[in-house]
Amino acid sequence: MSNQIADLAQKEESRNKRRSVKRILLGEAKKFIGIFVYLVIVFGLFVLHEWVVLGKQHISYSFYGFALINALVLAKIILVAEGLHFADRFKEKPLVYPIVYKSLAFTILLICAYIAEEIIVAMLHGKTAVQSIPDIGGGTIGGFTSVAIIMCVALIPFFAFREISRVFGEAELHALVFTRGTKAARSLSE
Repeated sequence: MSNQIADLAQKEESRNKRRSVKRILLGEAKKFIGIFVYLVIVFGLFVLHEWVVLGKQHISYSFYGFALINALVLAKIILVAEGLHFADRFKEKPLVYPIVYKSLAFTILLICAYIAEEIIVAMLHGKTAVQSIPDIGGGTIGGFTSVAIIMCVALIPFFAFREISRVFGEAELHALVFTRGTKAARSLSE
């Protein structure tokens, strides 16, 4: 009888572990999809802007896959970096500090990752590392700085949502933003 109870307990523990792993994987997949969608929108706007600017000069531009490919790669980098607690400084300070700090730190990380990705891809196609460095913002310091500032500002709403979610709770913020709206906001303020 005690062997049967032990076997049942062991099976139940095994089921709980599988459920826990599934829950973790599902949670990480949701985070990845959220990051990916946000980055596709941001990078898609970059591509749209470049298309409009080049179109005014009668230069054709058709590399639309840029937004998708880079969003996939950089979403994974953000997910891994967050898992490693990258830029977790200032968690106990007013929210403006971690939001701005993470936006700055992740801008630098994403630009470095993009440069590394471009160098690796170009080197696989037979170019040297120096030939492979991408011309971010047209290859000028001003252009590079502009892209970095735009990226940093574009990440502020993303990290604001993440940090507010951390403080209020993910489920509560999600419900407040996507379902309950102003009723929930009033109940939080009361």
